[in-house]
Amino acid sequence: MDALETKPQICNIPETKIQPVEIEILPVVYDIIRSVEKDPIDNTAKQKESAECSHKVTELQKTLDAARSTIRKLHGIEYSKEEQLRRLESLRKQLALKQQLIKKYKNVQF
Repeated sequence: MDALETKPQICNIPETKIQPVEIEILPVVYDIIRSVEKDPIDNTAKQKESAECSHKVTELQKTLDAARSTIRKLHGIEYSKEEQLRRLESLRKQLALKQQLIKKYKNVQF
């Protein structure tokens, strides 16, 4: 019965294609910091800078939300690091076994 428990399981993993997301956070953060550091004397300029800074913060929030939603779509993200490593090792063992079988059957003459 122990042999059944340690046998690697073949997982039918659906192929989901996730488009890469280009995320540039640092330039937006830099612009926000520069906006905060500016200290205009005129009240209208202060209001304008405040509105621009608020817009940049909203833009950053949207970018981070897009990154979070993409990460949540990744297969296997719900597993812990240890579980992912166990699954990876299991798949490597399966691959080695299949490669051995292919070699064996290539050498067999019918």
